[in-house]
Formats: sequence, structure tokens, C-alpha cells
Amino acid sequence: VQLQASGGGLVQAGGSLRLSCAASGRAFRNYYMGWFRQAPGKEREFVAAISWSGGIIRYADSVKGRFTISRENAKDLVYLQMNSLKPEDTAVHHCAASGRLTSSKDGYDYWGQGTLVTVSS
Repeated sequence: VQLQASGGGLVQAGGSLRLSCAASGRAFRNYYMGWFRQAPGKEREFVAAISWSGGIIRYADSVKGRFTISRENAKDLVYLQMNSLKPEDTAVHHCAASGRLTSSKDGYDYWGQGTLVTVSS
């Protein structure tokens, strides 16, 4: 499956952005989807994941209550709504696909190129 993330940009602290990830290739609905992010000089870290049905969702503690992951299987899209953004959210955000629900980046088989989110203070 091929993945392409979009929707990043520059936003002030406290603002919002919605990221989208478009999938193509193999049946999107068969995959669990995740969002990860990587700030300069740091390891890639888990942000959120969603099961194929959308019935099971996980978030990193750092984004709970601020970010919402969702998906539209009919359109092969997954979203990350980011509210109350903080400067520490600045990173390249990647979407990824896995055969299971996991917060480990090693559990994901397919990755998109990422979209940059920059939050100014």
C-alpha cells in the first residue's frame, strides 16, 4: 500500500491543523493505521493508531485530549485532527499501515513520506 500524508504547515501555538493520509494499492480497510512524528534530532515517536473498523483507538499520552485520529475506509483516508497545538508538536508527521494495532514503529510495514508541522510560540 502506498501512503501520502498532507495538511502540514505553520501554525501558532493554540491553533489547529488537520492532517490527511491518502492510501492506494492494497485494500486500505484491511490495515490498522498509525500516525508517528519525528522532530529534528529525535527518534520517531508514536502519536496515534486506529483499528480497521475505527472501533479501537490509541493515543500517546502527550497528545491525549488534543488530537483525534479517524478514518474513512470508503475514501481510503485517515485523518489526524490536531487541536491546542504546542511548539513541542513541531515535527514531520508520518502515516503508516500495519497488520495489527501497535504503538511500535517496528510493527508498521508501510510508511508515507510525511508532512511537516511547525508550531510557533
